[in-house]
Order: sequence, then C-alpha cells, then structure tokens
Amino acid sequence: MFARAPATLGIAIVTALASIILFVSGWGMYAAIAGGFIPARFGGELPFLDETGLMPAWATPFTATLIHANVIHLGFNLVMLLFTGAATERAIGSRGVVLLYLVGAIAAVLAHWLIDPMSAIPLIGASGAVSALVGAYSLLYGRMRAKAMGPLSPRAVQVLWLLAAWTGINLLVGVMSAGSSMPIAAAAHIGGFVAGLALARPLVRWHWQRA
Repeated sequence: MFARAPATLGIAIVTALASIILFVSGWGMYAAIAGGFIPARFGGELPFLDETGLMPAWATPFTATLIHANVIHLGFNLVMLLFTGAATERAIGSRGVVLLYLVGAIAAVLAHWLIDPMSAIPLIGASGAVSALVGAYSLLYGRMRAKAMGPLSPRAVQVLWLLAAWTGINLLVGVMSAGSSMPIAAAAHIGGFVAGLALARPLVRWHWQRA
C-alpha cells in the first residue's frame, strides 16, 4: 500500500521521528514555544516572550506539524495521515500530496489566527495539515449522492455537505474538549479541510497532465 505512496510515508516518518525525539529528550514544552504557531507573533506584541532561539515566525506553520503533545496526539494524526494520505497520493501523486500538506498547514494556522489573532498559546500538531488530506480524500473517494439544488450542481452540493459535516463535528469536539489538557483546535481542522476540498480536483488534473 505505502510502496505506492512514498511521500505520505516520508511525511509520516519525519513527523514520528521528530515527535519521538522531543518526547524522549523532554524538550516538548520548549519546542512548543520555539516551533509552535503562536498567533500573536504575527502582527502582535509579546513583551514577555524573548524570541531569541525561536524559529522564525514564517516557519512555524510547518514546524508546528512536527510537535505533538503526547503519544495519543501523535498516534491519531499518523493513522489519519497514512490512511487518507496513501489513497489521496494515488490520485494526485507525490508532489501533489506534499503541496497539499504544506498548503493545508498554512490554511490551518490562518483559520486559527483569524479566530484569535492575539492569542499567545502555541498551536502544535499535524492535524490541520492532515485535515487537508482528509478533505481531498473525502471529495475524491466519497460516493456522489448529492442532487442539484437550484443553481448548485451536485458536485457543489457534495462539497457543501462535506464542509458542513466536518465543521459540525469539529465544533462539537472543540466545545467538548475546551478546558481539557488537550483542547482541539477546531478552526485549524476546518481551515485545512477547506484547503483539501479546494485543491483536490485541480491537483488531480495537474498530476495526470504531467504523467
């Protein structure tokens, strides 16, 4: 299965190794601050935070994907990455998966930033980027059951239903996890998912035009 999805497997290995190294070394807390996405670093001021030793702010949407709170957090993201990424890679190719993953990471932190641009709490984990793969997978492999609604084509209705379902699930999980030791960043998941829905078809065409 993964022999046909080298990019997905490579992303998973790099993510797992980086997170495990941080777990074993005990540097997880420092890494979250140094490499996590902190909204207030983009246009805000953090007088209490010495940025010496921190990753450049522009790089944190990507470095944040390599940092996880615990083994459960890492394991869940890896399962979703491998399952949806391998199937999606067969449709959009290795370059397409890497591009979608990176764009998904950006879309996730952008959505998270829009919710609370002055937040000083680091966002960590690969789930936002993985959500882009989930979005593409859902659109490419989901059964077409939608019907046209007025000016909306069946495909447009399907996209809207997928987005509504994913948004509803994540908002519910976000509310339920609020105040816990590992709150879910619902906006980041939704942002990544939107990127997957938007780029799935264009990336399929790009891949097969290059083949």
